[in-house]
Amino acid sequence: MLVKHGARRLRTSAPAIIRSKQNSTRASDSAGIKPLESILIANRGEIAIRVNRTAAKHGIRTTTLYTDPDAAAQHAHSSSRSFNLGQTSEYLNQAKILALAKDHGCQAIHPGYGFLSENADFARKCAEAGITFIGPSPSAIDDMGDKARSKEIMNAAGVPCVPGYHGSDQSESKLASEAESIGYPVLIKAVRGGGGKGMRIVQSAGEFSDMLSSARREAMNSFGNDEVLVEKYITTPRHIEVQVFADKYGNSLALGERDCSIQRRHQKILEESPAPELDDSIRKDIWQKARAAAEAVKYEGAGTVEFIFDNDTGKFYFMEMNTRLQVEHPVTEMVTGLDLVQWQTMVAEGRRLPLTQDEVEERINSRGHAIEARIYAENPDKGFIPDSGKLLHVRLPAASDDIRIDTGFIEGDTVSSHYDPMIAKLIVRGETREDAVRKLAVALEEYEVAGPVTNIDFLKRCCESKDFAEGRVETGYIPKHHDELFSKRQPTPEVLVQAALSSLLQSQISSPVSDSTTSLLSWSAPQSNLQSRRFHFRTDDEDPAPGSSPTIYEVEVQQRAPGSYQVSTLGQSYTISSTFNPLTKTLTTYFPHTRHTSRIITSDSTSSEPGIPSSAPIHLFTPQGSFRLQSATPSWVAKALGTTEKANSLLSPMPCKILRVDVKPGDVVKKDQMLLVIESMKMETVIRSPGEGLVVRRIVHGEGDVVGSGVELVEFEEVEQ
Repeated sequence: MLVKHGARRLRTSAPAIIRSKQNSTRASDSAGIKPLESILIANRGEIAIRVNRTAAKHGIRTTTLYTDPDAAAQHAHSSSRSFNLGQTSEYLNQAKILALAKDHGCQAIHPGYGFLSENADFARKCAEAGITFIGPSPSAIDDMGDKARSKEIMNAAGVPCVPGYHGSDQSESKLASEAESIGYPVLIKAVRGGGGKGMRIVQSAGEFSDMLSSARREAMNSFGNDEVLVEKYITTPRHIEVQVFADKYGNSLALGERDCSIQRRHQKILEESPAPELDDSIRKDIWQKARAAAEAVKYEGAGTVEFIFDNDTGKFYFMEMNTRLQVEHPVTEMVTGLDLVQWQTMVAEGRRLPLTQDEVEERINSRGHAIEARIYAENPDKGFIPDSGKLLHVRLPAASDDIRIDTGFIEGDTVSSHYDPMIAKLIVRGETREDAVRKLAVALEEYEVAGPVTNIDFLKRCCESKDFAEGRVETGYIPKHHDELFSKRQPTPEVLVQAALSSLLQSQISSPVSDSTTSLLSWSAPQSNLQSRRFHFRTDDEDPAPGSSPTIYEVEVQQRAPGSYQVSTLGQSYTISSTFNPLTKTLTTYFPHTRHTSRIITSDSTSSEPGIPSSAPIHLFTPQGSFRLQSATPSWVAKALGTTEKANSLLSPMPCKILRVDVKPGDVVKKDQMLLVIESMKMETVIRSPGEGLVVRRIVHGEGDVVGSGVELVEFEEVEQ
């Protein structure tokens, strides 16, 4: 299928549909087969588009849904019939979704992942309404959705489980007592749900109460249930999961495993298959245990059995089963050549699985290695807090049979603050893991997003990390390699010069041009522009502590003649010329001995006040990585205009709701002390004191308030004041 991305089209790979003769539907089974001709997709974004792609390929009519914030979203326009549910939370409105399905003749509902995908009550209501739920039975969802109950079932089925407390006594005293018995560190985990929500690692008894409260709040907010379990936290774990499939005839398959150990905030960002550095006997044992887990609950359809693998002992333990299609299912599709969404449809129709386990293993052994990187609108340098906003520029890697992109956004779309901030999934395949890692690194170099802050550069650094390249992974990889992965890159003189030129020529860059190339050499500037001009920048990701100021970079530009510039920055001077191509947004600057090329993206936002710079960042995509430079006001301008900065203020890092305030005016706080708890996109973030010995002068907003990004939350003063 062709997916449109701005002016470009990307051909996405379509996994093969395999029907084995020996597994073709038998005559005796035909009475139980109900071909599906129409499906309602009860989800949004890339997974809604993904399901629609397979359905369209096989002649199945689709109906999509959207909410008010998603009215302009790509998935809302991906099918001929689409209906507005209304408010933000209406993707969870079971009655409205079922009514739409019945009114418009939809035979089945595909829930995607998240929202209603693991809701047993919704699956029951579908059955009562005569609508096929494309997923497992309500009883299987119940059994595996309750983490405490699932552990009992797994123990009975001979699947090893992590030591822990999964009981019904949910009092804080009981849970704290069990944690002491298990031994710290422990993991508090919501009994229902997944995706890292309602999960907290507790290192000592002193922090148990706060962590428990936080996990319960997040679990209730995300899943409507605040019950938790407590388990032993394995200090050097890997997250290894097995993709399973089963039909209503008792057949089950393991379609290989995925290693999902590279995580932040307990959520995956890199997934791969096969799992690296895993002994083949252990691999086959994990597959067998995953099939046993599925068979224990008479599972049907696609599911994922997740295990914790202890790097220290080589043992693995059942963690949970996700009774749905996973975000990372394309990894398995790449290494099997199968279309898992089509398999879901086949099972829902009552058909048998089309392959045997031996046939699946033959395919896995012949198709190499696949890795998926999740592209998020988030800021890794600020604790991976989510970001939102308009996608000013999107440039995708070159398409090939081994590169696939699943996305719900194109250039010009807006990443909403109401939902998960994932922009896309980039999946690559190589003959070996080394080959796949190389291909991923190259694809990430080609991937450009301007607008919201993204994790693309962070993913690049992960690929370049020596231990990752050699397959030495664990769930604590990111904090363990913090210095390597979060190394600060200062803008080079070449980058600063190009930022200055883009500011100088912003009106030309953003205006329509008929020529394919504009040469700055031929540009005749007004006489006033022949004077020297100074530009001031700061990096957009710098977050100085209260009382300190960001680093300001100055660039002086003087036009000596049309197209000839003398520039000075960071103590160096250059004579340069430049060429700008408006079609590719590429600025090429010729220094004395080098040529520097960047893709420059600026918004149309300009300041109306003299001396006050635009608040919109300049995005530069260079061979050294991407940079976001913000125009900065030099101190002398601020004094001249009588403006002041609130250097001692703590600002909201994103649009959010204030859940909890832990300090009051007059309190003296220590560095990293908890001040507030905020919530955005259903994830809690703790706001901590940025310095030692600060006095809280005032709390600007209270519990329950909803604020935008960059809004003042807390104002401090020094103790001696």
